Amino acid sequence: MSSLTMSVRLAVLHVLGILSLTCSSSGSELNVPAPISCGTRAADLPDSTQLVLCPANCTLWKLSVFGSGVYASISSVCGAGVHRGIIGVSGGPLEIQKLPGRTNYLSSYAHGVQSQTLSRWSGSFTVARTISSPMEVSSQTTSSTIPASGAVKKTVKKNLKKPAAAAENRDCQVDIALLLDSSYHIGQRRFNLQKNFIGRLAAMLKVGPDGPRVGVVQASESPRTEFYLGNYSMPKDVIFGLKEIAYIGGNTNTGKAILYTVRNFFNPEYGVRRGHPRIIVAFVDGWPSDNLEDAAVMARESGINVFVVSVAKPIPEEMGMVRDQDYMKKAVCKDNGFFTMSMPSWFSTNKFVKPLAQKLCSIDQLLCSKTCYNSVNLGFLIDGSSSVGDANFRLVLSLLSSIARNFDISDIGSRVGAIQFTYDQRLEFGFNEHTRKDDALRAIQNIPYMSGGTATGDAITYAVENLFQPRSMGMGKKFLIILTDGQSYDDVRGPAIAAQRAGITVFSVGVAWAPMEDLRAMASEPKDTHTFFTREFTGLEQFEQPIVRGICRDFTEPN
Repeated sequence: MSSLTMSVRLAVLHVLGILSLTCSSSGSELNVPAPISCGTRAADLPDSTQLVLCPANCTLWKLSVFGSGVYASISSVCGAGVHRGIIGVSGGPLEIQKLPGRTNYLSSYAHGVQSQTLSRWSGSFTVARTISSPMEVSSQTTSSTIPASGAVKKTVKKNLKKPAAAAENRDCQVDIALLLDSSYHIGQRRFNLQKNFIGRLAAMLKVGPDGPRVGVVQASESPRTEFYLGNYSMPKDVIFGLKEIAYIGGNTNTGKAILYTVRNFFNPEYGVRRGHPRIIVAFVDGWPSDNLEDAAVMARESGINVFVVSVAKPIPEEMGMVRDQDYMKKAVCKDNGFFTMSMPSWFSTNKFVKPLAQKLCSIDQLLCSKTCYNSVNLGFLIDGSSSVGDANFRLVLSLLSSIARNFDISDIGSRVGAIQFTYDQRLEFGFNEHTRKDDALRAIQNIPYMSGGTATGDAITYAVENLFQPRSMGMGKKFLIILTDGQSYDDVRGPAIAAQRAGITVFSVGVAWAPMEDLRAMASEPKDTHTFFTREFTGLEQFEQPIVRGICRDFTEPN
């Protein structure tokens, strides 16, 4: 048969399938499967939940299937049924459940069907086996006695009653990446037990669009994303997705997987929500093959809470093979016992599901959610005196915008404000005026040069009273960066001490004729790490990263 003839036949069957659905959807009972063609798409089905009957030999056609477990609605329904392993060459009934559209439909090969990736589609669906109710089965069996009608009604009512679906946990709005151990060490059998544990964890968490969201990354020789946060929005969908995951094998490169997840997984395009705590749960069977410390540092700096669940710890005879016996302490968000869990084996995990779910939902204890990048109030105090000049003033603004660019500026993240001073002070913009990073950077670059004298002490007092106001700041720590090029005409020591007593950490940056004595007087302790000086304005750019690192150091260390 030619490919053209096959295509024509498939198109005819597709139309006949739609006509069959249209005719059968009116007046037919819900439990009678409606015949469809091999090429019928979910988008062609009239109902959100429907029983359909796929014909035989759909496996002979080249059918379009997009996704794995959850499929885009432009997919062939029967093709999805074959991909899921529910029907084969002889066809059969399927139950179709329509779902909202989503992003990132993942490809996979199963049961002779290669599904395709799709970045986004407006509708989705799942396929499942049809399950006859007990009443239907019993009504078709022969019996010498006929039950009373009242008994039948009672039985029908009992059998048709469905358990209520568990509501999503809206008090636990966290985004979780689960790192499955797929190494040679765990093996196929324990890998399947691990997937079962994850399925029970998803049910215990009560995942949902407005509750916890979970995605899965496999950790082995090379990490691989199995599904993202936006792919599956219900516990049953997560379980479907887990069933599709195939065991890989390889070394236990957990550190590599954490780095991969930090860099690639937590992306808004993949279902990550702005302002919600981000969590990585790394499951390790035995011990990791690589170093976790560098990956853990990046995770912490990115505001991600790392948990490690260790299963089947090495016995004393194996300890010599463990690269770093303190890997759990170094990998987690904080070494306080909260972010670690140990299970003796994959064969006795039921009692650990609830405690782990409770930890993941204890939002107040997720200490790494707040970082120096997303939780600071950054004030700039800018010398606009005549000695600076317009060209050099632009170099000053360039340094300040470069510093600000390192931070996650938003209405729920870090905030930036600026004051320019001469003898007078001018509030260029407050902390609550530009809560988008692009707007804040543009506002810094557009500050007009004032020109005048230099009264730095009065400017510090003005900043404390007018910029660092609780009603306009975020919840983070307070930092003030003072940039000046000369001698102040007033006292700077007293106002700087008052600012520091108000909880403001001060960095002083001097250029040209700025006295080192004044710079050190204004700076917070230790003076050497909070004071910067250069002879030329062109040398200011060298201070960007030292100042950013200093802010992060002060953020993490106690005042």
